[in-house]
Amino acid sequence: MIEPHAPAPPGAPRSWSGEGGQSRTALPVRPGTGRFLVLSGVFVCAACGLVYELELVALASYLIGDSVTQTSVVLSVMVFAMGIGSLAAKRLRCRAAAGFGAVEAALALVGGCSAMALYAVFAWTGGWGGVWSGGPRCLLVAFSLAIGLFIGAEVPLLMELIQRIRRQDAGGAVADLFAADYVGALVGGLAFPFLLLPQLGQLTGTLLTGAINAVAGGALVLGLFRRDLSRRGRLLLVVANVAVLGVLAAAALLVDDFERAARQAVYGGHVRVAVHTGAQELVLTGGTHGRPLALFLDGRLRVSGRDERLYHEALVRPAMSDGPHARVLVLGGGDGLAAREVLRHPGVERVDVVDPDPAVVRLARRDPALSALNGHAFGDPRVHVCTADAFRRLRDTRRSYDVVIADLPDPRVTASTKLYSQEFYGLARRVLARGGRLVVHAGPVTSRPRVFWTVEATIRAAGLRTAPYRVGERAPAPWAGPHRPAGAPRDWGFVLAARTRPALTLDRDAPRPDTLTPEVLRADARAAARTRVPGLPPSTLVRPRYAN
Repeated sequence: MIEPHAPAPPGAPRSWSGEGGQSRTALPVRPGTGRFLVLSGVFVCAACGLVYELELVALASYLIGDSVTQTSVVLSVMVFAMGIGSLAAKRLRCRAAAGFGAVEAALALVGGCSAMALYAVFAWTGGWGGVWSGGPRCLLVAFSLAIGLFIGAEVPLLMELIQRIRRQDAGGAVADLFAADYVGALVGGLAFPFLLLPQLGQLTGTLLTGAINAVAGGALVLGLFRRDLSRRGRLLLVVANVAVLGVLAAAALLVDDFERAARQAVYGGHVRVAVHTGAQELVLTGGTHGRPLALFLDGRLRVSGRDERLYHEALVRPAMSDGPHARVLVLGGGDGLAAREVLRHPGVERVDVVDPDPAVVRLARRDPALSALNGHAFGDPRVHVCTADAFRRLRDTRRSYDVVIADLPDPRVTASTKLYSQEFYGLARRVLARGGRLVVHAGPVTSRPRVFWTVEATIRAAGLRTAPYRVGERAPAPWAGPHRPAGAPRDWGFVLAARTRPALTLDRDAPRPDTLTPEVLRADARAAARTRVPGLPPSTLVRPRYAN
């Protein structure tokens, strides 16, 4: 039987004595309903916490690059901080309701504003320096640490609150809490890529998550455990949550203007197209009034009107020489520029372009400046475009090709490492017709020789003979975009490969290149050979070698 305590002083929390002399708060609802509401709060807070984690990983991978490193940093720092937060929360157990309300308000503010703050520091401080220098990297660690501390503090406080509703054994209480926590994490983990990111974008999605977090935490404490707080404590918690929601709402109203200003700070003042395609962010600058055109995919410069002809002629022309070239496969190349160079050669009957993002191909077809630059290649009836992953396309195709052109992102980009693996080149070798050639963009030679020669060693490991070469020096140009380097790469490196040793020549029957001559090509091949790094192992799917 439960007996009431002596009357409590005015303003103090009202409690009842239960079994074992423990005290529990007098709730405005039945204990079963109270437990359900607490577990619902755990569910919502867990979903919000995982969204914050995924948002930091996604934005850091986009802004800083190397998704494996950024994921490892965010998760390891956050898990460490969660342990520290759990220990620190022990001091708040005597004021669990007030502590939980304060933690959730702080978490909503920090987590909700993290994406915008990280993007702002990156845009206006230019944190693209060394591996761990720069404001964005420090801010990434700081946000991971702060969010982890707050998330870690939640469980001990929630354990205390749920035990005040109805005392149960510790194992059962932990099981209930973690079940709700893990289900919430599942929902948050699925909501981020399939709902928040495509529908709202990273900035607005994170701000909305912060608002939900604040409402859930404040409602749980003020609705269920308000008698644990003094009148002044309740007022302070209401003011804190209203202030947090006000900041998040103001940021949401300004997010479009902020994003435009930040994008101009990153890419320059001549952004014409900026869209999130679902697969990546696509930004197109210049191309009008004499300004050079530049195409960025996920912040990386993919096309520069200043020197794209040098790149694409060097990529395509040697592979189209010294053999048949009726059937050509272009992997990547959704901008149409590699196809433009292929179509300049007589005897081309079919060009298959495989690009994972249909939005890039649409832009190459419809944008006046980009379609003029690619010579309206996608309007040629010989060109057939397929939206697919290059690796999957090679694995599934039954066609054979005289020339395979791998116009792909830099091999150091984590998402692209499988496209520079021994398995990938084995698939490319399988689709090569008799006398066929493969050419691969392998990154800069001078600044990253180890990466370049790892690509070459990987192609040889797939059973092909190679002829590595480079072109450069590049003309100096102002760089823009999130991944602008401290010093622009001075050359491009390529590897031409075939079952027998290929010859580095130019097709005499094709129109004369604007940037290449046979003498320059041979000299650049000798220059590349002088940088050789011997004894490098090949890169495979399970053992990528392009980190350094």
